[in-house]
Amino acid sequence: MNFLRNVNPTGAIADFRTVFREAGGNRWRFAVLAAMVTFGMFSVMAQESWKGPRARPEIIYITSWRADRTEAETQAFIKENQRRKDEEARLIAEQQKVGQDMWKTLGRVSGMDVDKIAAQAEAERAKADAQARAKAEALVEPAKSPVER
Repeated sequence: MNFLRNVNPTGAIADFRTVFREAGGNRWRFAVLAAMVTFGMFSVMAQESWKGPRARPEIIYITSWRADRTEAETQAFIKENQRRKDEEARLIAEQQKVGQDMWKTLGRVSGMDVDKIAAQAEAERAKADAQARAKAEALVEPAKSPVER
């Protein structure tokens, strides 16, 4: 609390008056300019929020074929689309293979049995696929009535 005893606002006001009087003829212009800049900055800060603007939604327009398209055009489009999908799947598989090889090399260098880990992962994947297939087949089967059970 000793700090507050040394604070004297009357001395600060007297110093301000002295400096303001000695500032010259443009002191009012500078004072008004400083007040306007300060007010402008605070008004801009008051309008801003810590939340950013919401992202605008991406609109995807649905396009359709011409009404007079031929069967050959449709088949050509389907084949081209399938070729693109196959090429993309091939590239993704290649990239995944490179990544797996890199991790296997790192595992071997670290002293891990990567072949055993890969076999366990494949077994877990096969088990999950079998469970998903069984669940899908259970949904497809028609529900048996109590008489048939």
